[in-house]
Amino acid sequence: MINSLKVWELVLNNIGEIMFFVIRVRGTTGVIKNIAETLKMLRLNRISHAVLVEENPSYEGMLQKSKDYITWGEIDSESLANILAKRGEIIGGDKLTNDYLKENTDYSSIEELSDALIKSDVKLSDLNIKPVIRLHPPRKGYENIRASFKEGGSLGYRGEAIKDLIKKMS
Repeated sequence: MINSLKVWELVLNNIGEIMFFVIRVRGTTGVIKNIAETLKMLRLNRISHAVLVEENPSYEGMLQKSKDYITWGEIDSESLANILAKRGEIIGGDKLTNDYLKENTDYSSIEELSDALIKSDVKLSDLNIKPVIRLHPPRKGYENIRASFKEGGSLGYRGEAIKDLIKKMS
C-alpha cells in the first residue's frame, strides 16, 4: 500500500513537467464535426501549425481524439528554444527576440523562456506571444499522412522523434 501511494505521489508531482509539441499534419477535407471542434480548441486550424500543450488527462483525451490529423511528442527546452527563436512571433506580427523578452517580460533570453514553458510556469499567451507557431512543410515531405507513426507514417504519438520533424519543419 505504501509503495502505490509513493508511486501516485510521484505521478501527481510530475504532471505538468512534460510538454507536448503538437503539429497538424492533415487538412480539413472530410473531418468529422466533433474532431474538427477538438482541433479548433487546440488552435490547430491549418496544416503545419503547431502548439505547445501540457500533459494532463484533458489534453491527452483531445490528442487521442484527433490523432488521425495530428502528430505530437515530448519536447525538450533546447528544441523549444530553437523553434521559438526561428518561428516565434509576438502579437502584432513581429519576430520574438531576446530584446523583446528583456524589455517586456521577466525573462532575459529565449532559453530561459523555454525552460519556464517546459516547467509550466508561464504560457505564451500570458506574454503577448502568439500561441500558435506557423511552421514550414517538412523538407523532403511527410512519411505518409494517412498512417500512424508506428506503421511508418506521420500521424499520432511519436515521442522523442518529434525533434527530428521539428528540425525538418523549421
